[in-house]
Parts: sequence; structure tokens; C-alpha cells
Amino acid sequence: MNRNDEKQLETLSPFEVKDTLMNLAEKNKDHAMINAGRGNPNWIATEPRDAFFQLGLFALQESKATYDQYPGFGGMSEKECISTRFLSFCEQNEHVAGVRFLLNAFSYLTTEHKLDADELIYEWVEGILGDNYPVPDRMLKNSEFIARKYIEQEMGHKEGLPDSEFDLFAVEGGTAAMVYIFNTLKTNRLLNKGDDIAIGAPVFTPYLEMPELEDYSLNKVEIMATEETFWQIPDSELDKLRNPNIKAFFLVNPSNPASVKLSDETLQKIADIANERPELIILTDDVYGTFTDNFTSLAMLAPKNTILVYSYSKYFGATGWRLGVIGVNKDNNLDRMIADLPEQTRYELTERYSGISLDPANIKFIDRLVADSRAVALNHTAGLSTPQQIQMSLFSLLALMDGGKEYQENAKRIVRARYHTLMEKSLKEPTITESNVNGAFYYVEINIQDLAASAYNNDFFTWMKEEYEPLDFLVRLAEESSIVVMPGGGFDAPQWSLRVSLANLPQSAYASISTAINTVLGSYYQTYLNR
Repeated sequence: MNRNDEKQLETLSPFEVKDTLMNLAEKNKDHAMINAGRGNPNWIATEPRDAFFQLGLFALQESKATYDQYPGFGGMSEKECISTRFLSFCEQNEHVAGVRFLLNAFSYLTTEHKLDADELIYEWVEGILGDNYPVPDRMLKNSEFIARKYIEQEMGHKEGLPDSEFDLFAVEGGTAAMVYIFNTLKTNRLLNKGDDIAIGAPVFTPYLEMPELEDYSLNKVEIMATEETFWQIPDSELDKLRNPNIKAFFLVNPSNPASVKLSDETLQKIADIANERPELIILTDDVYGTFTDNFTSLAMLAPKNTILVYSYSKYFGATGWRLGVIGVNKDNNLDRMIADLPEQTRYELTERYSGISLDPANIKFIDRLVADSRAVALNHTAGLSTPQQIQMSLFSLLALMDGGKEYQENAKRIVRARYHTLMEKSLKEPTITESNVNGAFYYVEINIQDLAASAYNNDFFTWMKEEYEPLDFLVRLAEESSIVVMPGGGFDAPQWSLRVSLANLPQSAYASISTAINTVLGSYYQTYLNR
């Protein structure tokens, strides 16, 4: 690939670049491809899945018991005494994987949280069968309770947090959450074309790309974290949020690609600005929070300003399930901002939602998200599929019950061991070590400039930058070693950097990646010496 081709390729999203690199890697028949480009974990949480399938068998048993007119047909389950029949099923099958989990979950919810036994099991049975539309459409009652307890536990480790309770909207993963939020903020005139929004960078690329689309036409102001500050945001950058022209602040925490959470000190500074500016809308995407120690979400520190996005995909190995939630505090500034819109705008919005409520002017922001997700007119069919919500509940329960802490520690051990293997042969001391309390270690950003300067000298890198495109390093990795990584520049990390996913490969592969990076850098240096 020549330099002009690389220049053109650099204009694409890093996810599109990855596909080209994969094609190059596959052409090398001397090596099996090692794809460290995608963040899909290569593990799954088995206990909640065992429980899901056993619950499905009980649900089918219930269905078949209520309808026998024709073979191959079942009916809707009977709610009365369904928990008694559930316990009988569990006792008969206690030796089967997943049943003990169901029993423990039932006991935990009905004893510790006093949930009605028949209501709980009826929701699980009807939900897993998927024989009814989601009711409530935003999220099933007990499923929301369970997911809320999970969010409160995993997203709120800091003591002395403000009192808050979140309404949740179950959605098709974090990506759907992004689409719904952008759309409803625009539709309800909370963000308008030409508005300035701040983006915490480096960041997951769609947060950089979506605001620029004609649909939104928002002006981006980047709030930059740097490697020099261990991927924290310096005060000089945070001060940009005090500008009244900044309407919103979107961030991914822990970050992507650096995979480092914001420190408690940094988060508190943002929360203080939010308290000063009640009109500042904050969106925090916290999908990697469970891979860090003692994680606290900005949504817990500034609950009135903040929309929380969480996805179950990475932690539980469930990208194919498409499971996520949007959380909005019951007492929030978004609802107040809608109420304070100009009269004509409020009239137009009242007209928009008039077909789904007798009091459309007072529909909460989170319920507007639900309606807008189905273009309002199809609001009656809104909601995440009920089998997905039941699996989400079981994932949540794994973390809430005994054994949840062990699962978390093991998940952290997996990615940290891979990080150690990758960095063991690095030509430069890593910026973030495994003992760093802010590290998530789901990805790692490797700065080629720092690597070149540390292993050789600054003049060598100056020459590299003049002679080659930043993407050339990734192209060589793919062509020569069949190794695929993501370009860091596409995430607004330094142009001469790359992102390695620590989630989707066996640990031994990371030694090969590190060796290949060193080899490619060495080949540039030989060319430099022989020039």
C-alpha cells in the first residue's frame, strides 16, 4: 500500500480501517491472523446463561400445561401459585447447572428485597417466553428493579453520594442508547443545530462522528485527557465546561482507547461545574466501569444533570445479546429544561406526543426517549424484547448475589494478565501499570512516538514522521505479521498511536503482538540508518 492510499484510508472511521487491515492480514499465508482490533470479549458468564435456559424449560412446562387443544401449541402461563410450581421444578432439578442460581436469585429477591413471589416468577416466565409486548414498555417492573440495584452497586462505590433514584430504559446495547439520546435531545430542542457540545477525548469514535452528521450539525469542543497526565483531564480543559455556550458534555468513562477511568478528584471537579451549571447536559457512557477498582459514575455525583449509559456486553461476554440501559434520575434538570422551553416550542412538542398521553406536556424526558425510539406513533410497540430483559436481570443478579465479587475479580485478572504479557517485552516503560487504581485494562493505547524515542532517539521519529503516514505502521503489522490493531488517531488519541484490545485474544497472542511491534519499529530504524 502506497502513501497516497494510506492518506485516503486515514480519512475513514477506524472501524472501517480495521476491515482493510484484516484483508491485508489475511493475504499473508505465513501467519495466522491475530485480530486485536475489536473489543468483543472471548469469555462469557456461564451461570446466568445456565439459569436462563433452565428458566426457559420451566416456562415451556407452564405454557404447555395451560393449552392442549393442538399438538405443538402452548398457552399463556397462570399467575396464581406460579412461584410454588417454580420451587417444585427447582427442587426436582437442583442438580442441574443453573437451577441453584435460580433458587438463590428467588430467595435473594423475595427475602432481602420483599418482591412478590408470584409476580416475580410470572414476569420471568412470560418474559422468557416472549409471548407479550413489553409492559411497561420502558422496562418490565421487576427487571427494572433488579437492573437498578445492579447499577447502584457497580456505579456508586464512593461514599457520601447525593440521594438519587434512576428510571431505566432497557435498550439494544450502548449503541442504540447513543442513537436514542442524540435523537431525543434534538427532537426536544435541548440540542439544536449549531450548538456547541464538549466531547471528552480521546473517545469511542461515534461520539466524534455523530455530532457532525447533517441530522445534528453540532459544533464539537474537545476536552482532552493526555498521556502525560495519566489520561486525566487537566483543569485547563475542564474549565471549558464553564462556558455557557457549551450545551452538553459527552464522555466515555473509563476511556476508549486509553481504558483509564477519571479519578475521583477529576469527577468531583466536573460535578462541581455541573452544580454551578444546571443547564449543562452530561452523558456518561460507563460500559467499562466494572473492570476498574471502586468505580463511581459521574451520574452518581451529578445525578440531576447526567444521562447514564451502561451496556452489559463487555463484562458478561454478551455483545450478541444487545443489552443496555439508559438511566435518568427521577429528579433531573432535563425535565425542567423542557418545561422552560419557549411557548411555541412547548406547543409543538405537546402536539408531537399528544397521541400517547392525556398530559403530553408533562411527559418525562426518559419516556420521550421511549416514544421517540418508535417514532412516537409506534409507542405501543416500544421496549426491549422481554427475553433480553430476563437475561439482563440474570446478569445483574450474578453481580448482586454471593459470587459476584469473585466474578469481577476474575474478569479483571483476565485483562490485566494480558496487559502484563503485552507490556513485558515493550521497548518502553508503560504509562499505566497493573497496580494503577484508575486502569480498566480492557484496551491499551501504545504511542509509537514515545516508543521510538525511548528505544532509539527523537531524531529517528522525526524522520519517520516525515517519510511515512501514521497508518503505515499498522499496515506493516498487518502485511508482515498478520496482526490487526486499531489506529489511535481515529479516537483522537495521538496520530502516531495504536489501540490493542485486551479482551478478545488468548494471553499468549499478546506476546506475539508485542514482538511484532518491536520488529516493525526495528525495520524502520534499519531503513533510517541506511538512508
